[in-house]
Amino acid sequence: MRLVHAIYEPKGEGPHPTILALHGWGANALDLLGLAPLVARGRFLFLCPQGPLDVPLGPMRVYGWFPITMGAPPDPYAFGAAVRELRQFLDEAVQRYPIHPRKLVCLGFSQGGVMAYALALNQPERFAALVALSSWLPAALLHELPPADRSQLPTLVHHGTRDELIDVSRGRESLENLRSLRVPATYREFDMGHEINSQSLADLSRWLEEKVLSPIVTL
Repeated sequence: MRLVHAIYEPKGEGPHPTILALHGWGANALDLLGLAPLVARGRFLFLCPQGPLDVPLGPMRVYGWFPITMGAPPDPYAFGAAVRELRQFLDEAVQRYPIHPRKLVCLGFSQGGVMAYALALNQPERFAALVALSSWLPAALLHELPPADRSQLPTLVHHGTRDELIDVSRGRESLENLRSLRVPATYREFDMGHEINSQSLADLSRWLEEKVLSPIVTL
């Protein structure tokens, strides 16, 4: 597996319901791992790959998924390459780890949310749910999506009304774009900045319980 990654595995025998958790710009594979024991009482396997792009932010080594140019859409070549590498990582991960193939969630924070949108909206049949936290859905991505039935992909979008990096208007716009794709989306705003606070974490857990853990599916 080419991507460095961190993993949290719950107690008991697998296969486990799993969250593919994609960090934001300037973070690393450990950034979202701390959520694992808190989300749905630690019942999800968390798989946290690290973006392949080195980000020059001070003395620490941090990473991203694709280059960011303020005010411009992602470079199509770099973005496409990152999505392909992440898809290959997931293909290998489902063979290596005890992942329940029908209870796989694609979750991303900030730039990782863009990656989650690309991965899940391109292959909606592969995922039980999609979660985008403090992120945005690029308009350019909409025009590149293949025809697909996305009506069975429950999607949760969270955004902070005080987000200083990605304005809340971009979260609202993402919701409208999801509706144009007939994606069953739930949108919630919280009094917070560019973060995941206790309220949004509790709401995420309840939503995952309802949409992923409670439904009975067969392998």
